[in-house]
Amino acid sequence: MIKILLNPSQILTVDTNGENFKRGNSLKEINVLYNHSVIIQDKIIKDIVTNLEAEKIKNKAGEIIDLKNKILLPGLVECHTHSAFTGSRANEFKERLNGKSYEEIANEGGGINTTVKSVRNSSIEEIYKSTLKTINYFISQGVTTFEIKSGYGLDFENEIKLLKVINNLKNSCSIDIVPTFLGAHTYPIEYKAQHEIYLEEIINKMLPYISENRLANFCDGFCESTAFSANEIDMIFSKAEELGLDLRIHTEQFNNIGGVEVALKHNAISIDHLEVFKEEQIDLLKGKDVVCVLLPGVSFFLNYQHAPARRLIDNNLIVALSTDYNPGTSPISNLHFIMSIAALKMNMTIEETISAVTINAAKALKMNHKIGSIEIGKFADFAVFDTTDYSDIVYKINENLNCITIKQGEIIYELK
Repeated sequence: MIKILLNPSQILTVDTNGENFKRGNSLKEINVLYNHSVIIQDKIIKDIVTNLEAEKIKNKAGEIIDLKNKILLPGLVECHTHSAFTGSRANEFKERLNGKSYEEIANEGGGINTTVKSVRNSSIEEIYKSTLKTINYFISQGVTTFEIKSGYGLDFENEIKLLKVINNLKNSCSIDIVPTFLGAHTYPIEYKAQHEIYLEEIINKMLPYISENRLANFCDGFCESTAFSANEIDMIFSKAEELGLDLRIHTEQFNNIGGVEVALKHNAISIDHLEVFKEEQIDLLKGKDVVCVLLPGVSFFLNYQHAPARRLIDNNLIVALSTDYNPGTSPISNLHFIMSIAALKMNMTIEETISAVTINAAKALKMNHKIGSIEIGKFADFAVFDTTDYSDIVYKINENLNCITIKQGEIIYELK
């Protein structure tokens, strides 16, 4: 059946001319079409035609979606979240307002381990229900692909429990859910002084089981002085690579301890955070296809320095954006707000933020060949915004202008 997305005010194709990602100056090229419509057939973008051509074939269409006075974007891609959790960290927020740092709270047994306690005491059903609510909220913003990490279990039983929740959501949700294993999030309290025991559990028990049962697309790790050293991440990544998992890394958030170098050694798909990325490290990344996933919500919430987005883009690197939605350092579930922060605090243009939450975020999930831009042959994933000027998406801070979300040609959300 043919469907027509008819007569939007603007179509932001984020066209890549077949390259399927944008680096450096090309992030600004979002290729805006006027007086065009999109033809969908069998879940795929079949054609992009003028409105005159669309009018001629209207009678052959099984469905026409009138987008007059609205703009059409590729479905948004949320490429870095910790959404599978229960409980609250509001008390730690209060402690930080009273002067404690994130690292101080973590060293006292709080932070990630606070959420670990809650997750360990929660059932699969409770975590599923909580996470589904979050996913539905992101769908209402135009998100059609959504990554979720484990990392709040920190033992075999509970990490597998989280991954089973994420896979249950993957099988039941209307959007693509991408599961990531983050057993190397921090050391659980019981192994704080016995790192080698927990490393052994990750490498010889968790990773083989996860690989054999296909519970995750990626293995991630937090390379940080309060979490895992570069050498420890190296050991974990070596095993994950051997088992066929793709790699991502949290690094250079608070301290620079070698995470970028480990990521490059193992050909990681993305390097996430980079708030304390050093000038001299730029040369390490030049010419590489690794995605720099920046998380401005963390800097906003922790009142901390932002990653050097402008330097990364100006040095021809690949930059994506994400909420990093989590209970401790970025309880921000509004991707449009993240785009606004990136524009205001990281000197990114509106066009760059759009590329960063579409095609480059898709690349961070290795899905850029089939989503992330409006190009013939890709899946018909779209976000429809109730405005005639795409600048409003970033200008109207913290406001959700998305009115229709379309996944593989089907409307899965519509504002009534």
